[in-house]
Amino acid sequence: MPTYEYRCPNGHLFEVFKSITAPAPESCPTCGASPLEIVLHPIAVHFKGSGFYATDYGRGSKRKGDSKDGDSGSSDKSESKDKPAEKKAAEA
Repeated sequence: MPTYEYRCPNGHLFEVFKSITAPAPESCPTCGASPLEIVLHPIAVHFKGSGFYATDYGRGSKRKGDSKDGDSGSSDKSESKDKPAEKKAAEA
């Protein structure tokens, strides 16, 4: 059975150990105020294995190294193509 945390309008927090199908409490057990809000907490999620993102655990460093070599090589080629055209224009 799950534990649910509720907050009343006056700021009191309390937990209720109930089944999913059981009705939610209608008022705060401390002060009797209503309506109550369910308090949700984020959970930690770890994606492990290949195929999620480039920042994954494990083989991420190999992928980063490969992409840097590929990117730098393509930018060098485009720069070398621009330089001869600039020299020819300057000579003319």
